[in-house]
Amino acid sequence: MREWFDRQEWSGVAGHGAKIVLVLVLGIIFIRVGSRLADRSIRSLGARSPLREASPRSEQRSQTLAGVAVSMVRIVVWSVAVLLILEEVGLNLGPLIAGASIVGVAVGFGAQSLVKDFFSGFFILVEDQYAVGDVITIAEQTGTVEEINLRITRLRATDGTVWFVPNGEIRKVGNSAKEWSRSIVDVIVPNKADLAAATAAIAEEAAAVAREPAWIDAVLEEPEVLGVESLGADNVTVRVSTKITPSHRAPFAREMRSRITARLQREGMVATEPPPARPSTSGS
Repeated sequence: MREWFDRQEWSGVAGHGAKIVLVLVLGIIFIRVGSRLADRSIRSLGARSPLREASPRSEQRSQTLAGVAVSMVRIVVWSVAVLLILEEVGLNLGPLIAGASIVGVAVGFGAQSLVKDFFSGFFILVEDQYAVGDVITIAEQTGTVEEINLRITRLRATDGTVWFVPNGEIRKVGNSAKEWSRSIVDVIVPNKADLAAATAAIAEEAAAVAREPAWIDAVLEEPEVLGVESLGADNVTVRVSTKITPSHRAPFAREMRSRITARLQREGMVATEPPPARPSTSGS
C-alpha cells in the first residue's frame, strides 16, 4: 500500500514538472515568434513613409526600436509564464492578483502622463520625425536635439539653454534638417547702383561658390536669384536661394555673404547704411 502511495506521489510530481517544462518551452517559442513579428512590424512601420531614406541612421533607429519591442515581448511572456508556474505548484494567486490589480490601478492613474510620453516617443522614433543632431522647433523653442528617448527630448537652444520636453506634450514639431534645406542669403545693394548689373554679379558669384569642391556635393540645385525682396530708403535687398543639404546650410550661407560682399566691393556696389542722426543744437 505504501509503495502505491509513493507511486501516486511521484506521478503527481512528474505531472507538475512536465507542465512546468511545457510552460517554459512554450514561453521560449512565443518569445522567438513574438520577437520576429515585432522586428518585422517595426521595419514595416518605418518603411511606410514615402520620404524614408535607406541610411545607417534609419537602420540604427529600426534596430533600437526592435530591441525595445523585443524586450516588451519578453517581459509579457515571462510574466505570464511565472504566473502559470506559480499556479501549477499550488500557490493561490487570487489574493496576489487582487493586490496587484489594486496597485496597478493606483499606479496607472499616477502614470498616465508617463505612459503617454512613452507611446509618443515610440512613434517619434518609428516615424523618424527627428533624430540627434537635427535642428528642430518645439513649443516655440528652436535648437539642436542632443538626446531623444521614449520619455523626453533634450533640446539645446541657440543661446545654450537646455530644454527637456516630455514627448507626450509635443503636438507640433518643425525639422529644418530633414532631407534637404534652403540657404537664404539677403544682399543689400545701394539704390544708386545699377540693379541689373548688381543682380548679374550676385548670380555669377553665387554660381561660382556652388561649383567649388567644398560645396559641390552639398549643393542640390543651382543658386537662384529670386530678385528684390524689399525696398529701403537708401538700399535694395536682393534675395538668393539655394537648395542644399541641411548640415551645410549655415556655413554655405556665411560663405555666400562673404564672397558676394567682396565681389560688390570690388565693383563699387557696396551698400551704404543711412548716416546716424545728429543731435539738434539750438543757438542761445
